Amino acid sequence: MSTDGNRPIRGRQRILYAEELWRWQRFYAGLLVVVGILAIGVVVYSRQPINSGNIIWLFYAPVGLLLGAAFLVYRWRSFVEPLENGLKVSTLFSNVLIDYEDIRMVKVQPLKVAFQDARRTKVARIMRPLLDKPALFVRVRGDEEQLAAIRKRLGSRLFYEDTIAMPVPDADAASWEIAAKLPYRMGQNLGGGRRRKRRR
Repeated sequence: MSTDGNRPIRGRQRILYAEELWRWQRFYAGLLVVVGILAIGVVVYSRQPINSGNIIWLFYAPVGLLLGAAFLVYRWRSFVEPLENGLKVSTLFSNVLIDYEDIRMVKVQPLKVAFQDARRTKVARIMRPLLDKPALFVRVRGDEEQLAAIRKRLGSRLFYEDTIAMPVPDADAASWEIAAKLPYRMGQNLGGGRRRKRRR
């Protein structure tokens, strides 16, 4: 369940879409930097004049650095975090704070459950290694306008119908931490070991 020995991850967890993108693209960002530095070194060493034929090499290293920095920012900004006043879900350009009163259910399922039927077209190549891994599913209550606002901020990859589906390093720990903050009347969503007993 945990990625840190036997200790479950608490608090903020990164959304693994950004991790996969960083893992796939960091090589190309580094390659641009290395090729750019080597090419400029060759130009300077051979004392070639800077002209339209070789000036493009000047941009390789800066572009590689900018690309790598963009992936790192995306990785840093993509997370889910149970706060005292609600569940915060953050993406590169926006975030939402969902009140625990508005969470219908939280559970752990394979990520591929979120990409069935028509949604299969949203499965990018970098996402495929995550499909069979446990993901955090948070079902949200709200009217069409509220759900549309969440979808607009998080995007259709994370949010579909009334559910946020997020691959995270320790989905079980995240699920229990969120469930523990839900209102008591929603105890039926906390898992088998924490359901309220019915009166006989």
